[in-house]
Amino acid sequence: MTRAQLDKKPVDVASMFDDVAERYDLTNDVLSLGQDRLWRRAVVRAVAAVPGERVLDIAAGTGTSSEPFADAGIDVVPADFSLGMLRVGRRRRPDLAFAAADAMALPFADDSFHVVTMSFGLRNVADPPAALREFLRVTKPGGRLVVCEFSQPVGRVFRTVYTNYLMRALPSIARRTSSNPESYVYLAESIRAWPPQGQLAQTIERAGWTRAGWHNLTGGIVALHTATKRS
Repeated sequence: MTRAQLDKKPVDVASMFDDVAERYDLTNDVLSLGQDRLWRRAVVRAVAAVPGERVLDIAAGTGTSSEPFADAGIDVVPADFSLGMLRVGRRRRPDLAFAAADAMALPFADDSFHVVTMSFGLRNVADPPAALREFLRVTKPGGRLVVCEFSQPVGRVFRTVYTNYLMRALPSIARRTSSNPESYVYLAESIRAWPPQGQLAQTIERAGWTRAGWHNLTGGIVALHTATKRS
């Protein structure tokens, strides 16, 4: 993302997410036409965590993305920079160890996690390469990175239809379901400005990760990026 595009971001993105926290999961489900549940299941499969491993779920929001790991007996730490999201999450799942965390300055020791995963949050970070370096720092040697993020549809016609949906239909639908519909205008713009799959893979490798690759979901609307930390 260019500097000019980053400068368009709200001054306080955390406050924006605080405002939408109460109905965030419902709104996402409606806007994605239920696809978000399929995407999150794909993340769980890609993380492939087993009991005994420790997972950092950064930008976990209300903890929806962390629940499958906890329910499977995985030690998971849901972390987010939005205190509003964390408050809603703690009400929903008081058994989860929610943590307030800035993706660019994580409050965890080096080599703390077997896997770091982030779903639909990297494009909201002011400096994504810095966040990717932080993820590398807290990951154990040989550990894994799984980033699920909106991406660029691979078909030209589909891409045009999708872009029109983002910029026209999405804000309109959000007005019916979200407590702060204006924030979804920003979200739509951030999705449209996000780099394509190959460019993000290069950014991940430049941050120090190895074997960066991706798998398209729903025709490239979403891409599941994976990488490994050198042993």
